[in-house]
Amino acid sequence: MQFKLIVTLVNDEKTDIVIDAARAAGATGATIITSVRGEGLAPQKTFFGLDLVAKRDVVLFLVAEPRAHEILECIRDAGQFDTEPGAGIAFQIALEDAVGLNTQLPAILDDLEG
Repeated sequence: MQFKLIVTLVNDEKTDIVIDAARAAGATGATIITSVRGEGLAPQKTFFGLDLVAKRDVVLFLVAEPRAHEILECIRDAGQFDTEPGAGIAFQIALEDAVGLNTQLPAILDDLEG
């Protein structure tokens, strides 16, 4: 079975929303890396000229390839990535191989057959 890794960089307040949307679309789990830093095209500044750094999370989803695009679109919509500047980004990467999925594989296969 082929898998994709969906990498999501999202504002902290939208992490749970994005995870719920991905699960509803077929993701069977997520890994969250909290409190990362990042900046877009132009760093945001506060009133006093200090850097404004919002809390961000990296959320990783290992998903079956046939569901990857649909899950990615659901993440985009739930996180409002295309409509709200700075809300986050998500992208997918093809994986060559993965191990340790024995507990999730039945759910993944069942979802693909259903």
